[in-house]
This record gives sequence, C-alpha cells and structure tokens, in this order.
Amino acid sequence: MPNERRPVRDLKSFVLPEIGELRETGDPWEPCHLLDPFGRPVEPVAVYFKDLMAADCSPLTPRSYGMDLLRWWRFLWALGIEWDCVTREEARDFMLWMKLADKPVRVHWRHRGKDLAEIPAPRRGGPAPGTPNPVTGKPRVGAKYAPSTRGHCETVLRSFYDFHVERNTGSLLVNPFPLVRSRRSARANAHHNPLKEHRKERTGLYRPKVPKRIPRRIPDEKYTEIFAGLRSHRDRALLAFWVATGARAEELLTTKQGDAVVGQQTIGVIRKGTRDYQELPATPDAFVWLRLYQEEAWKKGVPRGRKQPLWWTLRRPWRPLEYDAARMMFDRTNQLLGANWTLHDLRHTATFLMLDDPNMPPVYVQHILGHKYLSTLDIYNNPSQDEVIERALAHHARQARRRENPPPPPAVGYNPDSLGNLFGGAVK
Repeated sequence: MPNERRPVRDLKSFVLPEIGELRETGDPWEPCHLLDPFGRPVEPVAVYFKDLMAADCSPLTPRSYGMDLLRWWRFLWALGIEWDCVTREEARDFMLWMKLADKPVRVHWRHRGKDLAEIPAPRRGGPAPGTPNPVTGKPRVGAKYAPSTRGHCETVLRSFYDFHVERNTGSLLVNPFPLVRSRRSARANAHHNPLKEHRKERTGLYRPKVPKRIPRRIPDEKYTEIFAGLRSHRDRALLAFWVATGARAEELLTTKQGDAVVGQQTIGVIRKGTRDYQELPATPDAFVWLRLYQEEAWKKGVPRGRKQPLWWTLRRPWRPLEYDAARMMFDRTNQLLGANWTLHDLRHTATFLMLDDPNMPPVYVQHILGHKYLSTLDIYNNPSQDEVIERALAHHARQARRRENPPPPPAVGYNPDSLGNLFGGAVK
C-alpha cells in the first residue's frame, strides 16, 4: 500500500542497473517505446507519450522525456516498487541520489556482456571532470548530474504523475513529486501584472536551483583557427552558415537543396518548436563555400534535387547528415585547439556579432533567432567572465599607474577646490 512504512535505503552504495531501454521506432505515431527488462512496452509511459503527441509536441519531446522516465523506472525496478505505488519517500530518495551520486559509467558497446576483468581500464591523466577548459573557460562535463538535468527530470516526472492522477490511473492518490509548500493551494500567477510576462511560479519541491549560464562567444581569432582546421568544403559551409544565420544546429541540418536561394542570399529552415518555415539571411562567403561543396559532392554522385537534403555524408553510402555526425565533426576540430565549444556556441557567436552592430536593431535579431520575447536577448548584455576579468585587470593597472605617476599639484595661488568645481573632480 502507498501508506505503508518503507525501510531506510542505503543510497550511498546504490547502483542504477542498466536494464530496460528507450527505443526509437521511426514511426511518427509512436516515436519512442520505453521497454522493460523483458522487452515489453511500459504501458503508462506509452499512454503519456500519446498524450504528448496529441498536444502538438515535437517528435523529439518523447525521446527527451523518455530518458528521464527510463532513469526513474530503472530506480523503481532496482527497488522492486510498482510505478503507481510510489510515495514521496521514493521521489525524495531518487532526487537525492541524482544530486549526490556519480553518474553511472556507460560501458562501451564493444565491451557489453563481458566480465569486468576483460574490460580495459579508462585512460587516466586527463583533466578532472568539471574543471574549466583553459581555452574556452567552459567547465568540462562533471561526474555528477548537472542541476539542469535534475531540474528537467523532476519536471518530467511531476508532469507524468499529474497526467495519471488526473486520469485516476492505478493506485495513485497524489503526485509523489509535490509542489513547494507555498504554492500547493495557490493559483499560479494569481497576482500577475498583465503588462509583464508570466513567471514560472509552480515550482517542484525537489527541483534544484539551476544557475543562469552566460552564453559564450567564440573569439574571432579562435574561430579562424577552427575554420582552418576543417577538412572539407561541406564543413566550412556549415560553419559559415551557422555563424551567419544564427540557426540552431538541427534547423540547418534539415534544410533542403531548394531552400538555399543564392539570388536573395537567404536559406530557409524549419523552426524548432513552432515548426514554421523561415528564411534567414546569410553572408556571400557562406554561399561560396556551399557552391564549392555542392559541385564537389555532385561529381561524386550525391543525390541532386530541390527536395533532396542539402547536407550529406562525405562517403558512400550517401546518407543525410545527422546531428551526431556534425557534432563529432566539430568535436574533432575542437580537439586540435584543446577547446570544448559546442555547436550551440556558434549560435551565441552569431547573436553577439549582430548585437554588436549599432545599426542592427535588437528586434530584428529577435526575429532572426526565432525568439518569442525580446527580453530573451538580455542575457547577451551581461558581461562574460573573461570580459569582467579583463576590465578588472585594466582597472588595477590604471590605479597602479596613478600611484606611480601622480598628477602635479596646482600652481601657487590656485584653490584646489575651485579648480575641482571648474574642471570636474578633485584636483590633488
């Protein structure tokens, strides 16, 4: 029963078993299936995914939500608890485990099924997880779950149980992932000012505080080094379009050959979320690299046509270029510089370049980026850590020069206070 007393668990030694899987089907009606250890679909998750698709969510949403649900189901399978018999204690222990425990180390697919003695030890001597990269200043991937990952997981699980509580599914009486105590009985945005945006007030009790991340731009000299390290015209064209248009990586990778209009100097993309078609302006250099890539690819036999994908693999069999392959291409170039920039940093770089132009109104930048609110550009007005350090060091240098070379005192007969009022500032 949900109200029975549960034994105290030893979360320190708990190991999340690698059982079950989230399988992509390629079917637009059911994009993903969450399978139990016996390969059977988990029915409550399948019903929830169907509701998400009916709510006009992106086909990628079930996969994103499914990874969090798979982690939760593995936790329940290890404890031997049914999904509809969980209490707040299980939700609390799960979120506490995600906060303090190290992420499970995934065994490479080549070594799955082998004994632990046969699996080679991981390489040592590299930088510690979570330490800042010396080139970019961005922290490396940590050994523990990031606050954003834990926050996303809590939101998904709370939404999942809200859905089944409303449908009166199984033995559920209340949501095991509650809201904060001050918001349980109050209506969200009850005292909202209609002149301002709505705030996210319905916060989960176990939701972590996610720090605001300042977007980082790729400096011009580093971008030149990255561009010089690319191996093909295709990669150069991709990088040029990402920085010129500010499009998301997936948006640009799904374009068709007919979407690139050289005469108008635009390229059309399908926007994430709204799925609207939008033409984005690009630079002439980007179209030059695109033409070089296309001529080279067509000679090799890449399919040609307005409805054909614009970006293809470099070798046979010809396949449309996917996000994972593009990310690995960019990671290989990063390794040459010892950097850890991501494809999304190219979008940030494009935004900074447009906002740095005083003749480019921010409302146009908002439209190009596909943002709903103009206020989303406020994060680009905050100084980065590198800029803060640079300005602070310049301040200390100016103070040192003033101490070493103080201004001469005023000549005899002049009142220092009067000179200060006349020229501004105190005259020493």
